[in-house]
Amino acid sequence: MSDTQGAAPGNGGRQWMMLAFAAVIVLAAAGYGLYWLMHGHFYEETDNAYVGGNVVQITPLVGGVVISVNTDDTRPVKAGQVLAQLDPTDARVALSQAVGELAQTVRQVRTIYGNNDQYAAALAARQTDLARSRDDLRRREQAGGAVSREELDHARAAVQAAEANVAAAWTQLNSNRTLAGQSDVANHPNVVQAAARLRGAYLSLVRTAILAPVDGYVAQRSVQIGQRVGPGSVLMAVVPLDQVWVEANFTEVHLERVRLGQPVELTADLYGSGVVYHGSVAGFSPGTGGAFALLPAQNATGNWIKVVQRLPVRIALNPKELAEHPLRIGLSMQATIDLHNQSGKQVSAVSAAPAYKTDVYARQAAEADAIVAKIIAENER
Repeated sequence: MSDTQGAAPGNGGRQWMMLAFAAVIVLAAAGYGLYWLMHGHFYEETDNAYVGGNVVQITPLVGGVVISVNTDDTRPVKAGQVLAQLDPTDARVALSQAVGELAQTVRQVRTIYGNNDQYAAALAARQTDLARSRDDLRRREQAGGAVSREELDHARAAVQAAEANVAAAWTQLNSNRTLAGQSDVANHPNVVQAAARLRGAYLSLVRTAILAPVDGYVAQRSVQIGQRVGPGSVLMAVVPLDQVWVEANFTEVHLERVRLGQPVELTADLYGSGVVYHGSVAGFSPGTGGAFALLPAQNATGNWIKVVQRLPVRIALNPKELAEHPLRIGLSMQATIDLHNQSGKQVSAVSAAPAYKTDVYARQAAEADAIVAKIIAENER
């Protein structure tokens, strides 16, 4: 009896402890529920996010032997900078030959145009001879018996010969006009063909210098001096770090209220939580990561197991913040999307114009056109 009475206070203490613990759990659950309703409900976050960017592969447009490599991994380069040089000897010989062919073609075409006047003058002279021959024949025919038959036959033969000469002169003139055409020397088909060969030879020469198409940093350099490379061989890559973005991989059940244009806060493992990037939702991948995998899942098989899929969401970054704290492709990020603004769309209806381009090769084509114009002007005088 005494043991039972002594244990009662201990049981009461344990009951109070259990009640207090249960109360704490209830309060914590209520607090979390209130937090979720007032704040957490309007945010989606993931640490499955990584920096993405353009990796511009550097490939030669012509083949040849590498005689110099002017950069290396991690080095910054500017658009138009020579990254590697191929042996230009053969290309220079071909260019010299093309220059001579164009100059010769222009002179030949210029001669054709000049022959038009010469053949026109010859035709006029033949027409004059024909008119004179016809006058002689008419006077002899009007003279009657005063002119012998032989002399009359000679006059008729002279008219026939003059007519034949006129026909031949017309043929020469028309043939030369056909060769000349209606265009000027620069647009004559023969000149156009020779100019095209010169442009090709010039581009083959200047393209022995392998240029950086964009600003960036060199990565994955594999080219070596003395290596023979062909068009399309990957020599290195240039990564423009001022145009990177973040690919945040959200599970499909967390994307219901994510819209284009919603603000995003991001932190990088590289800098820690002290550096916060501010971006916005720029777009959604047209398919899940599993759909674009090298070996996509075969969901129609009999041993199918449902797996929650992740959809890559592209997040655009603030260029100013990116310049202050540069990121590298592949770095891990933490992304939190603010869902308050629901006015955006999940699929963009407007196709944005391409904003990523280079004019390095266009400048080379313009230089070739200038050389062609100069050679034509010097030889058509």
